[in-house]
Amino acid sequence: MGVFVSVRGWLECDEQQLAAVRQVIADHSDGFYSSGWGFPARHFNWTYYAFYGGDVRESAVDWFMEQLRSMAAIPASDEDGDRVRGFFVASSEVAPQVEWHVRGGSVTTRPTDARLAYLEE
Repeated sequence: MGVFVSVRGWLECDEQQLAAVRQVIADHSDGFYSSGWGFPARHFNWTYYAFYGGDVRESAVDWFMEQLRSMAAIPASDEDGDRVRGFFVASSEVAPQVEWHVRGGSVTTRPTDARLAYLEE
């Protein structure tokens, strides 16, 4: 059956960056796990969001991380200098739960703390 990793989280960005995020998703589409990406049906206020939720095979985690790294690298699109940022949690039955932080043009990984332990139950 294999090992599955539950991946869930979101990205925050502006309108131009969201178009670039959508392009990264299209460029990395696998026709299956790509369906885990979702967007609000109607935008409101100023921040744009992209959400991901899905159980992916452990072998697909690198595929997902490649997308996140590409999204993190999207440049600021206005004078504020805001980059794409986000937060994801990944957990499986065979490895400790981790957080993926998207900020400053890169993705960093760290173990989750006790406050998120309920996500592993």
